[in-house]
Amino acid sequence: MAVTSIRLNSDIEKPLEALAKKLDRSKNYVINQAIKDFVSRNEMEEARWADTLQALDSVKAGKTIDEAEVTSWLESWGTEDEKSPPTI
Repeated sequence: MAVTSIRLNSDIEKPLEALAKKLDRSKNYVINQAIKDFVSRNEMEEARWADTLQALDSVKAGKTIDEAEVTSWLESWGTEDEKSPPTI
C-alpha cells in the first residue's frame, strides 16, 4: 500500500473526524472511500463524454432514426403488439 500525505483545510478536519466516529471507521478509511468515489465518478464522466462524442459523430454521419419511429416503438411498450426497437 502506498503512503501519501495530505493537508486538510481546517474546515474539513472536524466534519471528517465526526464522520469517522459516526461510522466507527478511521479518518484514513473515510478519506480513501471519498477518493475512490471521486475517481470512479470521474471515470464514468469520461466514459459518458466519449459516448457523447461518438453519438455526435454518428449524427454527423447521418445515422439517425426518425422521431415518429421511436415514438411508435415507445408507445408499444407493455402492449400485446410490442414492437422491436427501430434500427438505423
